[in-house]
Amino acid sequence: MRAPIGFRISNRRKSLKISQAALARMAGISPSYLNLIENNKRDIGGSLLQRIAHHLNIDIGDLTGQAEQKLLQDLEEAYADPQVESLPFQPDERRQLVAQYPASAAALVQLHRAYTGAVASAEAYADRLRSDPLLGQLLHQILSGITAVRSSAEILEDVGDLDEVERRRFLAAISRDTRTLSDVARNLIDQFESSSQRRSGVSPGREIDDLIIQRDNYFPELETAAESLRAEIERAGAFGIDTLTALLHSRFGIGVTVGGPPADAEFPGQFRFDSARRQMWFGGSSMLATRQFQLARLYGELAAPEAIAQALGSATLSTATATRLAARAAGSYLAGAIVFPYRQILADAEGAAYDIDHLRQRYNASFEQVAHRLVTLRRPGEEGIPFGFLRSDPAGRLTKHFPLPGLLLPNSGHACPLWAIYGAFRSPDMLLRQVVRFSDGSRYLFLARTVQRRAGSFREQAAMSSVMLACDVLHADRTIYGAGLDLMDIAADIPVGPSCRLCTRRACASRQEEPLWQEGERPGQRAPLLPMEQGLGDGA
Repeated sequence: MRAPIGFRISNRRKSLKISQAALARMAGISPSYLNLIENNKRDIGGSLLQRIAHHLNIDIGDLTGQAEQKLLQDLEEAYADPQVESLPFQPDERRQLVAQYPASAAALVQLHRAYTGAVASAEAYADRLRSDPLLGQLLHQILSGITAVRSSAEILEDVGDLDEVERRRFLAAISRDTRTLSDVARNLIDQFESSSQRRSGVSPGREIDDLIIQRDNYFPELETAAESLRAEIERAGAFGIDTLTALLHSRFGIGVTVGGPPADAEFPGQFRFDSARRQMWFGGSSMLATRQFQLARLYGELAAPEAIAQALGSATLSTATATRLAARAAGSYLAGAIVFPYRQILADAEGAAYDIDHLRQRYNASFEQVAHRLVTLRRPGEEGIPFGFLRSDPAGRLTKHFPLPGLLLPNSGHACPLWAIYGAFRSPDMLLRQVVRFSDGSRYLFLARTVQRRAGSFREQAAMSSVMLACDVLHADRTIYGAGLDLMDIAADIPVGPSCRLCTRRACASRQEEPLWQEGERPGQRAPLLPMEQGLGDGA
């Protein structure tokens, strides 16, 4: 549909109090032809449009109306919606609405977007019920509980010669499983209700999580690009900070500065790339592993943007924020693949029984960088141990996670206070391992350690976080961290939950939040006191 340039010419001419005949004379055309142009019955462009724009003292871009053209296209889409397309609209109604009442046209477009967004949110919520890892795991727990109850009931029904002790044992198992089943079912319902009370739509972080889960945290396009870039870097010299610095300067004209004030002193961080000045700045207290990784990321993003675009080509990213965060995540993935070439890190990890400290020294990398890379070893036919990943700040807030199918890893807020990720803060710089068991019987090996994101100095405290890897206990004996553990002794397991809000363990002394299910809301029952509430008012 033609953009309403003529109407804008007419409105501008009238605002300047220039007659139609006068403007026609200045532009070198007849008044009747200008009249056709102003009524949008003749196309206009080229030198004539430039002359008219010059005499009206207006930018030619304002007359061509790129923004209005987009609005016109959006309005056309709204009018084509199946709900209204059968109404008897006039042929030029949309064009006139954009030209004469642009605010009204924009309002209609926004209403249509809100409507389509609501429909999309409803569909996304339905998809979430089908594919959400948390809801899927809760449903799995319900089915497992039903199976356990049915199995015990069938034994009681079919085996007639059970003695009284055995009958009581099976009855106790049925009672225990039904209580757990009831808690999980209420947990599922309340999770659904609490989610529905929040604003519909999927957060950018959730969209990236969905992408990672969909791709099993493995992006072959980025792995292929990383192999080429690593070979290119090594042709210029030994892989490391010096070679990356030299290549960034020679190929992209980028300088690297360490220490001193950053260009943007208000938000310095530990590193910052100034694209306008072509300068990469690192704080003087930044770790060497951080500098190497960030230089590799910058080099990868500049040298292989098409690989990042290809990796994200099929992603469903609904907002600019999600797109930006996904591109940065892809850049970090590419950097990890450059620093840790796939086959090499897989062979080294298997040879060292996944000893992370050994791999840190081998690649001049940080604990967190090695942990990141281990999570991505999912190449079909060449898989490493499947790990999940979490990072927490000292306040206990989860700041990063990579999901592991089957394991409930919260993507925000706080996890179970019994997890090793929090215990690691009590033993800085020491790796903490634990074998945990969830209420559904699933067992995992947790490995956690504190990491410094920057070194401490006289003026700055060290920035500390805790990172944790998690794998199914079935893989524990493949790691150095399984040594000395009796993996068959479930009595030594630490009973945990995903988080206090999602945990079904009734008598946990470490509970810090009310669960989604509330015992106090059930007839005849009283909500238990949280540990923080116990002893209040009695002088404790």
